[in-house]
Amino acid sequence: MMRLILSRLAVVLVVASAPSVVRGAEQEPIRIGDRWELLVDRYLIEQMEGAVELRLHEPAPQEISLVHDQPWEGNSCGYHTIFQDGPIYRMYYRGWNHNMSTGQPTHPAVVCYAESQDGIQWERPVLDLVEFEGSRQNNIVWAGAGTHNFVPFKDTNPQCRPEALYKAVGQPEDGSRALLAFQSADGLRWQLVSDKPILTQGAFDSQNLAFWDAVRQEYHCYFRDFREGRRDIKVSTSADFVRWTEPEWLQFPGAPEEHLYTNAVMPYYRAPHLLIGFPTRFLPDRGSLTEGLFMSSRDGRTFDRWAEAFIRPGLNPDKWHNRSNYIWWGLVETESPLPGGGRELSLYTDESYYFEGKAVRTRRYTCRIDGFVSAHASLAGGEVVTKPILFEGDELVVNVSTSAAGGLRVQIEHLNGRSATGYGLTQCPEIYGDAIEHTVKWQSGSDVGALAGRPVRLRFALRDADLYAFGFRSRTD
Repeated sequence: MMRLILSRLAVVLVVASAPSVVRGAEQEPIRIGDRWELLVDRYLIEQMEGAVELRLHEPAPQEISLVHDQPWEGNSCGYHTIFQDGPIYRMYYRGWNHNMSTGQPTHPAVVCYAESQDGIQWERPVLDLVEFEGSRQNNIVWAGAGTHNFVPFKDTNPQCRPEALYKAVGQPEDGSRALLAFQSADGLRWQLVSDKPILTQGAFDSQNLAFWDAVRQEYHCYFRDFREGRRDIKVSTSADFVRWTEPEWLQFPGAPEEHLYTNAVMPYYRAPHLLIGFPTRFLPDRGSLTEGLFMSSRDGRTFDRWAEAFIRPGLNPDKWHNRSNYIWWGLVETESPLPGGGRELSLYTDESYYFEGKAVRTRRYTCRIDGFVSAHASLAGGEVVTKPILFEGDELVVNVSTSAAGGLRVQIEHLNGRSATGYGLTQCPEIYGDAIEHTVKWQSGSDVGALAGRPVRLRFALRDADLYAFGFRSRTD
């Protein structure tokens, strides 16, 4: 974690003495408790003033993680899943190859496995589990039903049976409109749970995925269907992974209607009440070009989806092609190679998909922890004021980055707009620097416990700075 450098500049929680706007107390406060809150949407924002805006941040491309050049892999490898499982990073993907002249596959699809100790260097272990062309010297974990889009996850439901600790969903071999369930005790040896599908109301011809939502205490399944001829996303939920609700279309208020190929929805691990997703925009009128987007949700059904690309194809011509730039399902923490860089987030995409004689490459991208969207202000400065909130804890913590000339101030306000005594802008030294978690201090210290459970607003004053997230926590000392 990078340290913030304190100066006479200030971050201040403002409950201030001379409010610019006097507000009534009729608005119901939002109970955030001790949740970590990302500024990925306007849910907590009442107003933004001055030269400040919500800004989407594009991840940075890094090295090639894997070149899928084994005989059982090829130019159609896809639908990767990546997650950390204790000390191991796991990757699952489809091994497949096509003859581009005939349009026919050169071998049946298989499910492959790779692993890593750090999320950066990956290897394909020889597993001796599944025979391919007369040999078991490969990294294949499954063949048969579901291989077209076999997508596993580790089940964190406390009621999960040991033999089903790892689960997966996949489409039947015949491509029928159905979704099958699979299970495994170790993530390597898989079995079909039942010939009976768990869901049938969808197209399911893309990367379908499921996970346990610990906040809402239910399983979620997100999958592809066609909505008036347009590729779109549905969701269904279940208490037991057997009986599922009637599927619902996701809603994207204010977003353009466009083809969405994959969805990559997941709970964000630092704020699991938030669901984030990296859907693929599919452009049939531009040669079937694809690129990754970003979206977020607080209920799993209504999503704020950015119209701008989260990851552009870039300069590499292999990425300006049909079905390249899918953002694989999975987000993991990795160590930055830069001195003092600390931890960061890694996500993965594909390139060179469907090229004759080329293998699909999986490329790693990185971004700041919590760093999808920020409240960004120019040097001219601006302010972000929250809606009324109720918090729990003793300290305010922020994820912030500033320039050397910039800074952040925070103030805690009563609902009438007046500053809480001792927590005004002028009473908190402004922060400059860069930190994932920085504890805000005023002249009297960092303790805000006297205001816990009382409705307040936060006022963040920024200059040439990005505020990504904030939250309250109890002191550990």
